[in-house]
Amino acid sequence: MRNPRRAASPASAIAGIGLVAAYLAFAATFRGPRPRFWQRMTRTGLMLGGLALAGDADLRRERPRLTHLVAGAAIAAGLYGVFQIGDRAARRVMPHGSREIGDIYQLRKLRPRSELALRLGLIVAPAEELFWRGLLQRTLSRRFGRGRGAVAATALYGGAHLCTGNATLVGAATMAGAGWSGLAAAGVPMPALIASHMIWDIWIFLVQPTERPG
Repeated sequence: MRNPRRAASPASAIAGIGLVAAYLAFAATFRGPRPRFWQRMTRTGLMLGGLALAGDADLRRERPRLTHLVAGAAIAAGLYGVFQIGDRAARRVMPHGSREIGDIYQLRKLRPRSELALRLGLIVAPAEELFWRGLLQRTLSRRFGRGRGAVAATALYGGAHLCTGNATLVGAATMAGAGWSGLAAAGVPMPALIASHMIWDIWIFLVQPTERPG
């Protein structure tokens, strides 16, 4: 009979290696020369997505359906509503909220919008879900239970953004991560989470940002 603990050990090892690599890659991505930010972010996504697929056979067996796209759109819409409220709160409560939000949106100017949509939708967003809510959270949940695994995954995802020195971005990443981790713990399929992250990234960053003109 297959030993679950032994079967999970390769995934646990890859998740641990991937976590260290993720923190190093995020630091290199956000602290490196700004003009090549998106090239580094894309490489980070390819690395993390590849590790997730290599470490978790269940992720490789996932197949998207139309219902996943519909669910993903609904999740993205709800998350966007939350961020509209969070944006206003950050600008009022945090001393540098407006400047930090503007700094995030300045990244849109580094590459053509069509290229950014492809990078975000096809690589960055899917990779983040596959790694943080897929490989990592599932590994943590096997060890600590679904609830604690989701909390730990959220904390680690938010912590990976501390290297940015942008408190608003750290808060936003933690809040979004909490939403996706909670949904993953509740049993929302990975394709729906990926669809929601793809739609949300493109919508909030390129189509309808929370940043106010002027």
